[in-house]
Amino acid sequence: MDQAELNHLREQIEHLARRRFPGSAVQRVVLRQYGDDPTIEPGALLVRLVLEPADGQRPDGTDADALIIEEFSRSQGKAVQGFRHDLQTVPQVAEVEFVIAGDGYSDDRPGPSSRISQAEPDVVPGRAEAPLVPMMARLGPDDLETVDTLITAGIASSRAEAVRWALARIRERPAYTKLREHAREIEALKAEF
Repeated sequence: MDQAELNHLREQIEHLARRRFPGSAVQRVVLRQYGDDPTIEPGALLVRLVLEPADGQRPDGTDADALIIEEFSRSQGKAVQGFRHDLQTVPQVAEVEFVIAGDGYSDDRPGPSSRISQAEPDVVPGRAEAPLVPMMARLGPDDLETVDTLITAGIASSRAEAVRWALARIRERPAYTKLREHAREIEALKAEF
């Protein structure tokens, strides 16, 4: 995404944020895109909303910072949900990060934060009764590049979908059928013990 488009989206998102968090609550809005952070998928954006603490208690890098972000989540829950709803008008936004501005933090890590996904719950395509099971996988640079290439090529729309696509290709191979049969035989033998 070019800088002009990013600036336009940032202004649009900043307007939505200031409506939900009035006064001087919004210090700044930062947009991060693919390449800025390895967790951001191709074509997706992370919105970082840097907020001033409501009660004037500024984070300082100590363990007490966790309490500040908890209090924010509790007291601003309605505004947070409203902001997430408003962001549905910006389909590129994949995640929202709420950061409480603090002393002793840098631009890379401006304070204690909470991230929320904008993604809808996944279901198996064509089988709404079979929800997908969340899992976490850590990928190295080569594997991540492979998954992101599938997204860029239009084969998949997300990293999760790219992994599901690759697994479906494995299931199509005759060797996989044999492997499943052997796995069932092993399970049957284990049950005999």
